[in-house]
Amino acid sequence: MTLNIYLSGEIHTDWREEIIAGAQDLNVSFSSPVTDHASSDDCGVAIMGAEPDKFWHDNKGAKLNAIRTRHAIEMADIVVVRFGDKYKQWNAAFDAGMAAALGKSLIVMHGPDHQHPLKEVDAAALAVVQEPRQVVEILTYVLSGKLPTK
Repeated sequence: MTLNIYLSGEIHTDWREEIIAGAQDLNVSFSSPVTDHASSDDCGVAIMGAEPDKFWHDNKGAKLNAIRTRHAIEMADIVVVRFGDKYKQWNAAFDAGMAAALGKSLIVMHGPDHQHPLKEVDAAALAVVQEPRQVVEILTYVLSGKLPTK
């Protein structure tokens, strides 16, 4: 069994790289949004032309990014959504909701400070964890039935 994993959420830490490195021996493939902040913000105007109004600038970028995001979530077997401490990730919450609406297996990752504000997102998840290592352990268990060795 090969699992397609979509890694959504904050872009300011190396959590994606930790999961990918930890899962290198597993039969998985990964996809994610564009994590270069400037490219993600400016893709719409770079491709379709400048906008003097910041709303339309952002709107063009959001729509182009949505093409990638929608496809990746639709193709995913598991969606992992990471909420970081530095910023409010409204897009991550949207991705979690989309994954839940599509019936995707959802793993949510965040620290204890986000337990209350994300209670509805957590309730839709099949697992809520704090560390990338736990995501790798979940993937290992799902694919092999093996528990982590401590």
